[in-house]
Amino acid sequence: MKSFQTTKRSNEIKEKIVKWLLFSATAVTILTTIAILFSIVFEAIEFFKLQSFWYFITGTEWSPGVEGAKFGAVGIFAGTFMITFIAMAVALPVGVLSAVYLSEYAGYGVRNTFKPMLEILAGIPTVVYGFFAALTVAPLIVEIAGFLGLNAAFNSALASGIVMGIMIIPIISSLSDDVIKSVPDSMRNGSLALGMTKTETIIHIVLPAASPGIISASLLGISRALGETMIVVMAAGLRPNLTWNPLEDMTTVTVSIVNALTGDFAFGTAETLSAFALGLVLFVVTLVLNLISVFMIKKFKEKYKSNNL
Repeated sequence: MKSFQTTKRSNEIKEKIVKWLLFSATAVTILTTIAILFSIVFEAIEFFKLQSFWYFITGTEWSPGVEGAKFGAVGIFAGTFMITFIAMAVALPVGVLSAVYLSEYAGYGVRNTFKPMLEILAGIPTVVYGFFAALTVAPLIVEIAGFLGLNAAFNSALASGIVMGIMIIPIISSLSDDVIKSVPDSMRNGSLALGMTKTETIIHIVLPAASPGIISASLLGISRALGETMIVVMAAGLRPNLTWNPLEDMTTVTVSIVNALTGDFAFGTAETLSAFALGLVLFVVTLVLNLISVFMIKKFKEKYKSNNL
């Protein structure tokens, strides 16, 4: 009896230790996020003491380091969203379709051959993608645009967006493939037994069931695109440019942050502190995207459950 009580007490202590370890790990991630936010907010407040917040979010001219410097970030964020949109227009369809093929159509040997090859793209350094964009994709776009009678810059948003999309493909494809494979086979078999074709089963059964995971993978891809720096530096340029033309040069928030923090300006100047203001807005944009994705995932789950009732 005494031995049983000793063992029980020992197990309870172990359970408490494991519980506190898991809690500590969770607390570290939360506290780190809060620390990052506060470190950005305080410096951003110092910037807005020197410059107008309203002009920062609505102004179109970004000219630090000159007399009468202006910090209108609209052109910077326009370039960021333009390049991100192009990247997702490339990565999302290719990534999801390749995941569907690998999980639903490819044989065992084909899957084990192509999936590792696809995931190799995720391990290539971004500077290599930058070289590929600047030396191969950009000149090709210039030639094609010239053939069509259009003017394209060698540092274009289109070139960096396409290559960035290629870089994001393995992220979306790998995660989507895992999610699609996790859909129970009983759902597929039930659909086929009711007379649906394999394609109809994938469209109406498998993809709706896997949609929350696909949305999460897409959000991860968007976050990767928003935070990319090297490809933009090498292929899209450094000039804030408010335009709808993807054939022109543009820059992004992360590139502007790097420029602000690696220049010759003193730390307390508006030029340097502008990096924290840009970082704060980017943080808010990412947070909003996360909230939207959580809402969409919740709606898909509710709709999927209601359809199964």
